[in-house]
Amino acid sequence: MFIRVLTNTAVLLTFASLSAGLFAKEELPEVTPDGLQRVQDSKMAVVYAQPGADLAGYTSVILLDAHVAFRKNWERDQRSSSMTTSRLNSKDIEGIKTRLAAEFDAVFRKALIDGGYPVVTEAGDNVLLIRPAIINLDVNAPDKPTAGISRTYTSSAGEMTLYVEIYDSVTGDLIAKALDRKADNRNGQFYTWTNSVTNKAAADRILKGWAQILLDALNEAKNEKESAQWTAPANE
Repeated sequence: MFIRVLTNTAVLLTFASLSAGLFAKEELPEVTPDGLQRVQDSKMAVVYAQPGADLAGYTSVILLDAHVAFRKNWERDQRSSSMTTSRLNSKDIEGIKTRLAAEFDAVFRKALIDGGYPVVTEAGDNVLLIRPAIINLDVNAPDKPTAGISRTYTSSAGEMTLYVEIYDSVTGDLIAKALDRKADNRNGQFYTWTNSVTNKAAADRILKGWAQILLDALNEAKNEKESAQWTAPANE
């Protein structure tokens, strides 16, 4: 497969900085250097698409592994935070990223398959390729087993930003790319015990929301095409 996995640090930093001003949309260009146009009123914060792009013909999906990156200085802040019950080492941090990437794959894979879009490994005429990254990951209270009883209470498990690129798997043409930041704010001002279970549940809620947006976009394109095929010309 000729499309490389998203691991370029410069690319990640560019979109990490973009996400910092995510909601200042007036500062974003209408057209990207690669010719994609900004889509207004989308379900994600920032969406760019190829003019005239049509997802209707795609029936299967290649889902690449999600690259995961913490927000800048996250590790330093965790070490100095009073909420952290024990210091995280590099193995702990890599473990968090690995688990989130695996959870991303599981959630998106299930949503796509259940929605009628098989997840495949080979490029094809009707195969869409999705290249995702989770950036600016901010886990407020990462759970690490410690001796004795220790609990951390927070009002939110944290936040993360999805950056995703969608390609035609055969031609390699970039069809669309999107950026969206989501925070876990289910508890409002109330504090609850935060641990690995609640962190995973919070991540799942965000990931399922993003997966549903993708599925809705595929179904909308498919339904519009089918509707057009069944609509007879007015003069007949």
